[in-house]
Amino acid sequence: MTSERTHAYGRVVKTLDDLGPTKLQPGELERVRDAADTLIFAASNDEVRPALDDVQELAEHLVVTGRWTEERAEELLRDIEACGPVASIA
Repeated sequence: MTSERTHAYGRVVKTLDDLGPTKLQPGELERVRDAADTLIFAASNDEVRPALDDVQELAEHLVVTGRWTEERAEELLRDIEACGPVASIA
């Protein structure tokens, strides 16, 4: 684990604390947390694909339904990806 990954995880947690309760349903919050947890503890890229796919699907849903802006969703996805062993693998 690197300090960059730890900082990215902190940004995800802050986003969930700031926006989560008003912009995400409980199950959606859990999906984001699960993805961030999976990536922060992953030792290789092979471990992260299902989590990234799931959170990507959620982000697309949030944008399509107008609940989040595309920019906000992309920022969250970048932060989640940065939690992983190698950033920008999605």
